[in-house]
Amino acid sequence: MSGESIFAALEPLLERVSKPIQYVGGELNSQVKDWNCGGHSPQGEELTTRWALMYPDAYEVGLPNQGVMILYEVLNERPDALCERTYAVWPDMEQAMREAGVAQFTVDGHRPVRDFDVLGVSFSTELGYTNLLTALDLAGIPLRAEQRSDDDPLVVAGGHAAFNPEPIAGFVDAAVVGDGEQAVLAVTDIVQAWKAEGRPGGRAELLLRLARTGGVYVPSLYDVSYLPDGRIQRVAPRPGLAGVPWRVSKHTVMDLDEWPYPKQPLVPLAESVHERMSVEIFRGCTRGCRFCQAGMITRPVRERSITGIGEMVEKGLAATGFEEVGLLSLSSADHSEIAEVTKGLADRYDGTQTGLSLPSTRVDAFNIDLANELTRNGRRSGLTFAPEGGSERIRKVINKMVSEDDLISTVAAAYGAGWRQVKLYFMCGLPTETDEDVLQIADLAKRVIDTGRQVSGRRDIRCTVSIGGFVPKPHTPFQWCGQLGVEETDERLRKLREALRSDKRYGSAIGLRYHDGEPGLVEGLLSRGDRRVGEVIEAVWRAGARFDGWSEHFSYDTWMRCAAEVFEGQPVDVDWFTTRERDESEVLPWDHLDSGLDKDWLWDDWQDALDETEVDDCRWTPCFDCGVCPQMGTDIQIGPTGKTLLPLTVVRS
Repeated sequence: MSGESIFAALEPLLERVSKPIQYVGGELNSQVKDWNCGGHSPQGEELTTRWALMYPDAYEVGLPNQGVMILYEVLNERPDALCERTYAVWPDMEQAMREAGVAQFTVDGHRPVRDFDVLGVSFSTELGYTNLLTALDLAGIPLRAEQRSDDDPLVVAGGHAAFNPEPIAGFVDAAVVGDGEQAVLAVTDIVQAWKAEGRPGGRAELLLRLARTGGVYVPSLYDVSYLPDGRIQRVAPRPGLAGVPWRVSKHTVMDLDEWPYPKQPLVPLAESVHERMSVEIFRGCTRGCRFCQAGMITRPVRERSITGIGEMVEKGLAATGFEEVGLLSLSSADHSEIAEVTKGLADRYDGTQTGLSLPSTRVDAFNIDLANELTRNGRRSGLTFAPEGGSERIRKVINKMVSEDDLISTVAAAYGAGWRQVKLYFMCGLPTETDEDVLQIADLAKRVIDTGRQVSGRRDIRCTVSIGGFVPKPHTPFQWCGQLGVEETDERLRKLREALRSDKRYGSAIGLRYHDGEPGLVEGLLSRGDRRVGEVIEAVWRAGARFDGWSEHFSYDTWMRCAAEVFEGQPVDVDWFTTRERDESEVLPWDHLDSGLDKDWLWDDWQDALDETEVDDCRWTPCFDCGVCPQMGTDIQIGPTGKTLLPLTVVRS
């Protein structure tokens, strides 16, 4: 447990790799704490709890990640804990590290990851699983949890993908589902108490203590049995383990104003995917889009107050020097005081170069006043809307209550107010979808261009259609549905491309961006897989898979070949996990992880989808009994508060 920097060994490698700056560290607001900041107990036991937090992707993607940034700061605020960051290294750096014998390291103190007590890995997508294995192997940590000793870090998974950690159950020691702020502090307390007592019972005792909290899932303490046809029969705590729960509950942070993180956002040294200071203005979503795992698993809605938002923006800009503020949530324009928030911030930074931005905006939440406030101090870029489904029928299936007329009136207002470009996001492969549903995307895009030209009187109107493949996710009403196969997806996209190109009146006015069906099918395998998929992940990794979320590195053939080899002689295969529809009685791999959502309610919503029945947002209507609030002891927290960001001193450049 030396914690000594390995930078002297790392530095000679930097001139041999691309983007060496991503491995250097020293970003504004980063921290390197003393290795023994927690001191020792009267009995001489050291008390520092040391975390290495990993986002399993490249630095440019991982550094702006809000979840990692928040936990990094929450942990480092504790005087008896320290936290550093590590990211997936590019293949050229991996090769150089293996040749030089350099281990996986943190970018803060360049300390070996293996020296830490806990390696926390935040998975926002399942396509980062092979990158986890690379990091473990480079760190000198055994891939399989069962092979680790008391000297190895605990490997703990978190993030949205941790709501079904079964495919990586063999590689992680534990998983935490839900919000991480309080969870990492609770884990820190348990690790520190165990260390103070002289590490009684070793690693096994520590894992048992974590599991008995009811909020940490330890896969090795659960047995899975299967039926002859491949379905799961039962997931149950191993016999004789008193206090290990049958179901593990998610963590939910209430009153976001008590957690104003990040207070000191990290400023990247290298170019990253988001060059802005971001504030999460609320957490959770109750719009009820049936495809959206994030909206389902983060319930209930919890708004940050207008004054809390203002304080975070003020402190964050002062700490970073960024000139853009991202107001983040799953549906930011749904904040009950979004108009007051945006006007107050625009007033505060009037005359400066500080701009405001929202992620993709719901068609039915957009208005010109809001858009003008967002662009008052910044540049006017394109607008992004997400109808998700091409036809009104399919939008009823997915509970995206937006009509074609709603979309047209919204883009008409935007084009009429001076915008020239709109991006529309759709999905392909949604349940009950037909070719006609997808082809209506082309009709809609053409109508958008016609509307823009008419209201603006200009010909330089553009619309970009972006298509993503639908992947059914756990803890959603679509967790039972069959996924569209690769060939069907690609054929449907081919027909859409032809429909868009068939009319020369639109030419370059309509752009089309899409991914083929292959990555989506692999994501589907990992999303709804069980422990048997873990062998596929390891086989694919040993065959050279890295950065599966990047098209230039992804190999569909490798995944299919390894899956066929692993599943040979078993009653399951890739189609069994992906394109097969489940029935109501089937035990799903994640049923023992409690997101708060009642399984019967999810099934009923799945039946409503098949009947094309829409369900309102429970923020503004009576409760629909999804189960979250009573089961988790929570409730919806929304305004309006009636407060204002004024009076204030207007910032002038």
